[in-house]
Amino acid sequence: MTQLRISEVAELLGVSDDTVRRWAEAGRLATVRGESGRLAVEGRELASFLQAQSADPRPVDGRQSARNHLRGIVTAVQRDGVMAQVDLQCGPFRVVSLMSREAADDLGLEPGVVAGVVVKATNVVVEVEPPAARAGGRQDRA
Repeated sequence: MTQLRISEVAELLGVSDDTVRRWAEAGRLATVRGESGRLAVEGRELASFLQAQSADPRPVDGRQSARNHLRGIVTAVQRDGVMAQVDLQCGPFRVVSLMSREAADDLGLEPGVVAGVVVKATNVVVEVEPPAARAGGRQDRA
């Protein structure tokens, strides 16, 4: 079973170590003692926690098939004659959208604007660290 240190959980969630500890103390996130004796979170526990947190309480107008809705702030907009590149910071994630300049203008997209994004893809690549790396060791890739 995968166990993650508090600092790893904090990094994955984009919060501080103290926040993760407070959630654990409040009973929101179950912890165990890892092999080193330090507090840890089981991987399955963290996955369940994240799923519970991902429920968006805001009603959605209409029906949508996309599930990946993020809210963030526009950090940069680059426009040319036809296209615009819009950069957003959504929690720990940088999201870049390419759209027509007309759409960016109509939406009033400028740095500092709060916006939502919907990410929908038909191909998602999932990567995991080699077992030695998870255990704190180093394993060189061939």
